[in-house]
Amino acid sequence: MKSRSKLQMATLLLGILSCPPAFATVVAVGPGAFPAGSTLIDFGGLASGTEVNGLTVSGVLFNYLVGGSPLNGAVTIDGGPGTTNNITPNNIVSIGNDTGTLTMVLPNTASIFGYGYAILATVSVANATTISLFSGSTSVGSLSYNGTPDPTFTGGFAGIQSTIPFDRVAVTFNSVAAPAFALDDVRFNTIPEPSTMWLVLSSAVGALLWRRRTLLAAFRR
Repeated sequence: MKSRSKLQMATLLLGILSCPPAFATVVAVGPGAFPAGSTLIDFGGLASGTEVNGLTVSGVLFNYLVGGSPLNGAVTIDGGPGTTNNITPNNIVSIGNDTGTLTMVLPNTASIFGYGYAILATVSVANATTISLFSGSTSVGSLSYNGTPDPTFTGGFAGIQSTIPFDRVAVTFNSVAAPAFALDDVRFNTIPEPSTMWLVLSSAVGALLWRRRTLLAAFRR
């Protein structure tokens, strides 16, 4: 009877871990939504002129794609627009073709992601930047953010949280409204891998089963 109960519990846990959510939601969040211990990449220790396409920082691989192909010489580490409310040198800045997509492959799956940004404009701009999330090659969702003077150059903070974990992020900027962009303070919070979650849940179930056996043994005395 006990073996059957253990088998049912293990089957239930496996089902919970293997079944994807029925619905996914992505919502905009601010810097305060990120939990303590979240990864923060501020680019401050990188030399000006560092190529961003192919750059890896804190386990994050950055690539810049134009027409689906990687492009060197268009995005670099630099002082950018100087200091804004959400940008502090050094940061990522476009110095050439700004119509591309900045992709970031994360070291582990995450549930929340964000960055400060600025574009070369001084008025409010609709859809100033857009974040698209992916789990492997599967799209998780996307959001666009309106920029406002911050305090001079148009920008702000773009943050997104998803109910489905993601491991790749694609960022674009409104190249029609502005000929250049800057990005800084990339932050995200990774979540345990499935194997780690299984280990934690298995340990919890084991502790519950041990406690149940202990209570039954004490009751039968």
